[in-house]
Amino acid sequence: MMREVSRRERWGLLACYVLEATALAIWIGGLVVIIAAVIPAVFNALGASMPTAGRLLARIFDGYNRLVIGAMVTLAGASAWRLWVSRQRGRAEAAVTRVELTLLAVMILVALLIIVVLGPPLVVRQERLFAAQDEIARKVAFEDFFQIHRMVRGLYVLNLGLGLVLLGAKIHRWMGRDQTHQ
Repeated sequence: MMREVSRRERWGLLACYVLEATALAIWIGGLVVIIAAVIPAVFNALGASMPTAGRLLARIFDGYNRLVIGAMVTLAGASAWRLWVSRQRGRAEAAVTRVELTLLAVMILVALLIIVVLGPPLVVRQERLFAAQDEIARKVAFEDFFQIHRMVRGLYVLNLGLGLVLLGAKIHRWMGRDQTHQ
């Protein structure tokens, strides 16, 4: 049986929601800023120096990925706490929907694929491209680099879309329109 949430628990849920919204704002907003402002600025300022621009962007994405790891931990921790409050303390207001959990799980898997699996070889291939001396070696290195780069870019955009859907699902839930508590 679900009981009404106490004032203390309500403040705890509010803090949890603020942390979740902040983590998603960092995850989604960080990528939007990089795509819309940082990448064009780097190439406009350093366009003639492709190796410098490429290395700078690699460092920028390294920093962004560290922020994403923090956001993943925050979102997973907040979801776990809300699940606990919902199930152990009988608080329907704290429930986490299956949609939220699924979206978050997929986002985390995609981010880990980018950060752990594809990111390191992408940096190696980028350096090979910058070190290539003759035209044939440069062409081969270019194709090799962009083979992974296209996947990584697509995965970042996928996570951006998933993050927007997750944010919408959370806002929908917080507004009290999702009465299923699934």
